[in-house]
Amino acid sequence: MEIARAAAGLFVRRGLRATRAEDIAQAAGIAPRTFYRYFATKEEAVAPIYAAGARRWAEAVRSAPAALSVPEALEHAVHHTLTPGEGVSAASWEWVRTLMHLADTSPALRRVWAEVCRSSEDLLTSILAERTATPADNVAPHPHPHPHPHPHPHLRFTSAVASAAVRVAVESWAAGTSPASGAQGPAALALRNLGALRGFPWGAGEAAGA
Repeated sequence: MEIARAAAGLFVRRGLRATRAEDIAQAAGIAPRTFYRYFATKEEAVAPIYAAGARRWAEAVRSAPAALSVPEALEHAVHHTLTPGEGVSAASWEWVRTLMHLADTSPALRRVWAEVCRSSEDLLTSILAERTATPADNVAPHPHPHPHPHPHPHLRFTSAVASAAVRVAVESWAAGTSPASGAQGPAALALRNLGALRGFPWGAGEAAGA
């Protein structure tokens, strides 16, 4: 994560084009060969920062009180991870805004963001599978190491919808100039996106033909 922070700091201060992988290595206090041991390109160096935020939100869905429904758990996670001060400072959100702006002009950085979003979506699918599992799902040990190797197709669709609601909120906020808190902040936008999905069949059992 130290390399990722060094890369993000340089990208924010100097810009993407003016920053070399060697500059990131120097800022992180490592040799260039060590940098390339972990990352193939300078853009990939910020992937851990993108991933940390995405994973924080997904894990907040996992840790939401068991009594909450899926939409309630998603809203709970938004409140606890997208609100400044809840794990991420307002200043850090401004870093996020700059990194998102850079991704708009860099296909390489945009690919990094897309890959992180896809991985987060896969994680959320497994978390939703855990939250919606019935007692019958756990009668006998599963022969596979992953508890839900083939989640219900609707769960994958559900995680894609929920992930898109949050991703679009963050991207929309980053494209503007509003502060990270308040009615136009990422949390408020994400909650509005989720609210627009009222009536969506969040559980696999609610899906038509389930």
